[in-house]
Amino acid sequence: QAIEEATKDRDIPDLRPGYVVQIRLEVPETKRRVSLLRGIVICRRNNGVNTTFTIRRIFAGVGVEMVFPLYSPNIKEITVLQKKKVRRAKLYYLRKK
Repeated sequence: QAIEEATKDRDIPDLRPGYVVQIRLEVPETKRRVSLLRGIVICRRNNGVNTTFTIRRIFAGVGVEMVFPLYSPNIKEITVLQKKKVRRAKLYYLRKK
């Protein structure tokens, strides 16, 4: 029931490892500003309402990974930019590249 309430009015796309996504995230600092984050989904942990996904990108020559709860109220929009076919469920090997 809690999952149905969390997903009732939100359009959450099917996120799979290998997808390149763009996230509009509302940053809860002093003001409610919206930041855009882009990266490749390297894993998804399914745990009901507590489902999380991890995105990775290279920023200024350094690999940065960010973990987000899928049903977070701070995430305003998730857009799938590109769908890449991968043969693994967890793309942790991208950390070594």
